[in-house]
Amino acid sequence: MAETASAQTLSLSEQYHLENEVKQVKEVVAPQVTTSDDNTSDSEEETPDEITLETAPADFRFPTTNQTRHCFTRYIEYHRCVAAKGDDAPECDKFAKFYRSLCPSEWVDRWNEQRENGTFPGPL
Repeated sequence: MAETASAQTLSLSEQYHLENEVKQVKEVVAPQVTTSDDNTSDSEEETPDEITLETAPADFRFPTTNQTRHCFTRYIEYHRCVAAKGDDAPECDKFAKFYRSLCPSEWVDRWNEQRENGTFPGPL
């Protein structure tokens, strides 16, 4: 009976990967061209590109609504990546984006001070 229930529902990791695939598919919106008679002015500017606000994707390791541990883990993952690959590694940018969107800036400031002082409690 448990086998039939699991066959019908996706595991958390499958849901996570499916959500990522769906997010990668984006619709392309063609720019709208407007024409007017003699009322055009040179001071009109084109509309800026659409701004998208994103946060870290759902992580099956943190299924609850409290994202404190998720924030801390992403902060540690970023600094481990930087330590392993260097400050300019583009692979680490996604981790930076994730922890910056999840963590309050006061926490990040305090953790940065602790890292500088050598008193950071996490495993870096």
